[in-house]
Amino acid sequence: MTWDHSRGHDPLVAAASAWEARTGQAIAWDRRSLQDFESYPVEELARRYDLIVIDHPHVGQVADSGCLLPLDEAIDAATLAEIAGGSVGGSHASYAWAGHQWALPIDAAAQVQAWVPGRIAGPLTRWSDLAALVAEGRASLPLRPPHSLMSLFTLCGLAGITLHDTDNGLFPAEAARAHDLLAALADPAAFEMDPIAMFEAMASPDSRLAIIPLIYGYVNYALAGYRDTRIRFADIPVLGHGPRGSALGGTGIAVSAYAQDPAGAAAFAAWVAGGAAQRDLIATHGGQAGHADAWIDASTNAATHDFYRATRATLDNAWVRPRHAGYMDFQHAASERLNHGLRTGEDGARVIAALNQLYAASK
Repeated sequence: MTWDHSRGHDPLVAAASAWEARTGQAIAWDRRSLQDFESYPVEELARRYDLIVIDHPHVGQVADSGCLLPLDEAIDAATLAEIAGGSVGGSHASYAWAGHQWALPIDAAAQVQAWVPGRIAGPLTRWSDLAALVAEGRASLPLRPPHSLMSLFTLCGLAGITLHDTDNGLFPAEAARAHDLLAALADPAAFEMDPIAMFEAMASPDSRLAIIPLIYGYVNYALAGYRDTRIRFADIPVLGHGPRGSALGGTGIAVSAYAQDPAGAAAFAAWVAGGAAQRDLIATHGGQAGHADAWIDASTNAATHDFYRATRATLDNAWVRPRHAGYMDFQHAASERLNHGLRTGEDGARVIAALNQLYAASK
């Protein structure tokens, strides 16, 4: 099971075809919506599928439930070391929890900057340059849950505000400043938009949207012919510090603890997460590679207008979200609470206090 976008589905179908040619083992991929991917319980999927694409905040839940196979017990240490050595930022480590490796990164992502040549001279380097573009309706960012919360996390990192994972909360009082920076970008239409919807709007030839300062990168939109308007990508604008603190995303491939052929599934996971498959197969079939071998490859960058090189610093300095068993419930509730405050113009300090109460309840 993977997620329903060409970036999440097409490269795995191509990989399955190549794997069958190599081994004779057939793999069929189903898909689910991006919203389901971000919230659907992994345990339910594990009872239906042998291979599952997940994101790292689920690992606390899956470790507690026992629904996934610990890959460190199914894949040899040398192979795991090669994959870990090719990690872009904290991608590989983000799937490690409670002494085990629960998934392998096959897609590396964080909130980066998107811009359209011809609508603006180039990407922004300073956050302070955004104000005029916002006033002109030429800058926005997606606010559909959980993306508003992801932007709040990233803005904390950019502003040098450290998030401390404690039983009493996550945000220090000064996080109200990050909230206010986010509120200044809160376009009412953006509350219904996830990254895909905003990229589709940006790619429309008659769109005025020139800059999205914080959005999960989608390499597909940098490919020639994917849409009428080609979108380019860059590191996030600097706000005193950075580019650092972007909320890490991406996906990892996991093996169900109930798999019919756990050894075969683990072998495929290790192969598809390896440098050669990521560079030569995933990146060439519309995927957003998770291994550094693809990120530094000249042909991969040439095909994507330097998508990988232009955003690497942001990825390498990204922030790994909490991953305890209650985190996913917090992420959903906190995103809804944050959006309520943004829609109603609520004081930032009150919103931050409410988010801390939700976080404490999740521990």
